[in-house]
Amino acid sequence: MGLFSSLPPIDHARVETAVAAAERRTSGEIRVLVSRAAVEDPVAEAQKHFARLGMHATAARNGVLILLAPRSRAYAVIGDRAIHEKCGDAFWTELAAAMGDAFKRGDFTAGLVLGVERAGELLAAHFPRQSDDRNELSDQVETI
Repeated sequence: MGLFSSLPPIDHARVETAVAAAERRTSGEIRVLVSRAAVEDPVAEAQKHFARLGMHATAARNGVLILLAPRSRAYAVIGDRAIHEKCGDAFWTELAAAMGDAFKRGDFTAGLVLGVERAGELLAAHFPRQSDDRNELSDQVETI
């Protein structure tokens, strides 16, 4: 069984529904990754997968990646250049804080949904949806 089996399950469908809803309001792209393994450096892990997923190739350079490693009780939120230019550090601080309390309680689904919703709100304020927007990246939660 192991440690991972004792962790509460993550409701992928609920998280994916939140991603789709958030992206209907913004040209931004949101991806969620869940690591089965313990992660020593969640930011470095997120950066590696950001590149692997081609998130730097979105038209407006406004992708956000949320990585959660439940075994480590660690997470990271990273984004592309345009988000940093428009939103600054406050965007990341607010987003991380929104998820942190739920993660500390072990409610990973609620933390991810809250993070996705907050990312969607912040992205919509700076990158509103355009008439020609298309979904550039999958909304599915990826388990690695």
